[in-house]
Amino acid sequence: ASTITQQVAKNFLLTSDQTIDRKIKEAILALRIEQAYSKDKILELYMNEIFLGLGAYGVAAASLQYFDKSVHELTLAEMAYLAALPKGPNNYNPFRYPDRAIERRNWVIDRMVENGYATAAEGEAAKKTPLGVKARSASPHIFAADYFVEEERRELNAMYGETTLYEGGLSVRTSLDPAVQVMARQALIDGLVKFDTAQGFRGPVTHLDDVTGSADWGPKLGGIPALSDVIEWRLAVVLSVDADKATIGLQPARDPSGAIGKDRDTGTIPFDQMKWVKRIVGQKKAIKGADSILSVGDVVYVEKADKGGEDAYQLRQVPEVEGALVVMDPHTGRVLAMVGGFSYSESQFNRATQALRQPGSSFKPLVYAAALDNGYTPSSVVMDAPLQIDLGPGMASWQPENYGNDFLGPATLRTGIELSRNVMTVRLAQDMGMPLVAEYAKRFGIYDNMQPVLSMALGAGETSVLRMVSAYAVLDNGGRAIK
Repeated sequence: ASTITQQVAKNFLLTSDQTIDRKIKEAILALRIEQAYSKDKILELYMNEIFLGLGAYGVAAASLQYFDKSVHELTLAEMAYLAALPKGPNNYNPFRYPDRAIERRNWVIDRMVENGYATAAEGEAAKKTPLGVKARSASPHIFAADYFVEEERRELNAMYGETTLYEGGLSVRTSLDPAVQVMARQALIDGLVKFDTAQGFRGPVTHLDDVTGSADWGPKLGGIPALSDVIEWRLAVVLSVDADKATIGLQPARDPSGAIGKDRDTGTIPFDQMKWVKRIVGQKKAIKGADSILSVGDVVYVEKADKGGEDAYQLRQVPEVEGALVVMDPHTGRVLAMVGGFSYSESQFNRATQALRQPGSSFKPLVYAAALDNGYTPSSVVMDAPLQIDLGPGMASWQPENYGNDFLGPATLRTGIELSRNVMTVRLAQDMGMPLVAEYAKRFGIYDNMQPVLSMALGAGETSVLRMVSAYAVLDNGGRAIK
């Protein structure tokens, strides 16, 4: 066992190694801390450092994490619960062991009454209140910043190691702008959904039997895993359907104990809220009404509709296409927002940093930047005409083409970049030499070791979204790279 001072010494200055050497150092440091600080100051350090579960270190963080309020706003019962956690946060997890958590909280309340920190009446009233734990509204889920937070965690882990990251009590400030993050996330979702829905409706998520009449569809629907971070969407089961609309039952929420709630909310999907379904993938039947799209028992995603009444929802489907988005301040290099995919709960793979994709024509400005740095001007003329590249003995030649397969003849560099002319770009790279283009690609951080072949001038290599955004930030920042 350790005193509070010893725990402060361990948390701030030592590791958690269970050795005699560490214990001796802990005792010596504890004596020095006692000499340097008052009891109140030591307690303050301890309270700001101690792990209290759910990723919260310190009572201020725990107050926000468990009750979504400042520590100064806590009630007697809430303060007692937090005071109960140091003995074993996992043992008194309010979601896993609510009865055990209440029992321990009430024990703390009794000790507070015994020691004069609360009256008997206040204690009895506090013990009668529920735990009242609720998710913090400023959590990464609300800002849809799961990918951003995980990327920060990976970087910190690489810099400091797991022990310091998880046990060192680090205080981390990031460049995330919550307002920008929300807009970035919504922009990506809207774009992915728009593209995906144009391909047609792929059918329900799954199908449930026995959902009509007096049957309780809640437990079955509640047991189906749903997106946890696209909070605007909910799973729903079709209870009845005709040409005009589908009547749906919404997936029940779970109470703090994890049990499926008793409430059964219903709504409707009017046909005009599913008119994006122009066809059903794999079928040829005509879409004439809601009953030609959905059947009783189908489980689908829905989102609250902007029109059609309080109970109106629109049909949704999780897109198969994926994407990523990064927002950066080019003058500071700070990443303000990062979205690595449609849903972090579905896939933790961060497509903004971990996915390697061909940048295509977005690489061309780097070729033109190299040209402007090496004797070309915006008015320099390059021939936009058919070009044949000899790839070597026994190999077919390569003939780059423009979009539309047309040619402009002699054209300026300005025209080439404005119209994204493929053949002009390849001819320019050929004239400068690909080693020079590869050097610029490395300077801008797009590739570390780019192969000096002409197709790379058209973005045939693979890089990440974050690297491309960083390169464009250099262009916007007058050629200066800031990290």
